[in-house]
Amino acid sequence: MDPEILRHDRARATIYRSAASWGSQKTAAVGKFQCESAEAGATLLAEISEVLRTEGYGALIGPMEGDTWHSYRLVSESDGTAPFLMEPTSGPHDRAAFQAAGFEDIAHYFSARVPVETALGNAPEPLEDVLIETWDGEDPEAHFSDVHALSTTAFAQNLFYAPISRAAFLEMYMPFVPLLKRDLILMARDAGNGDLLGFLFGIPNYAEGPQPESVILKTYASLRPGVGHRLSHAFHQAAQAMSFKTVLHALIHDDNTSARRSRQHGADVFRRYALMGRRLDG
Repeated sequence: MDPEILRHDRARATIYRSAASWGSQKTAAVGKFQCESAEAGATLLAEISEVLRTEGYGALIGPMEGDTWHSYRLVSESDGTAPFLMEPTSGPHDRAAFQAAGFEDIAHYFSARVPVETALGNAPEPLEDVLIETWDGEDPEAHFSDVHALSTTAFAQNLFYAPISRAAFLEMYMPFVPLLKRDLILMARDAGNGDLLGFLFGIPNYAEGPQPESVILKTYASLRPGVGHRLSHAFHQAAQAMSFKTVLHALIHDDNTSARRSRQHGADVFRRYALMGRRLDG
């Protein structure tokens, strides 16, 4: 079902009617949200909620552009640090609008930063049966196809996970290929049979300009305990070798293992985010 754009006086949003369910409820998502005031935004969200309730939906979540593969979450706290590359941003009235429309926080996330030298102080135990290698820069479509296949398994238990097709996944990542540094794209493989056990995707923070001092640890996933820690350490080593000063641990769920790893690396939170939800069944 195609997304539907709704507009109200000084507010607009898009409805996605096939979102991953919140509990057992039939769930829709609202994304691409903009409002000029909390009142205008809340009025539009209330209208959307009523439309969906009459259609038999039991829950509405947002901001989310359909699924967690695309932009979702709003900023709930910030120290004023400028947005980094690919970070979701919020308007000044977004959170108040969602709250006034009866939404509450249903998931929390954060981004944190750490000096490269500090992060390297938390080295993992070696994994003798795991090889860490960098992407060779060849055949990006094949590389990201492998990443897609692993992601569908590694992320399957994540909150609000929904599968995505290989074609849609490639459509998201291929435009970034010219910006990528292959030393920041890491794979973990079984030393015996070469099977892919994990991956890490990092990218310089080009929001700072063409010569950024910070680098983003955007996403990593693994299928074996300890592999994610080994990948993140290799990433911090690569960041040091490339003369980056700071690593940004991006968009981490508060309860994920990666949140604990970020704290162990000595990272300091500079932004917090929330996913909001509202029950529509009374």
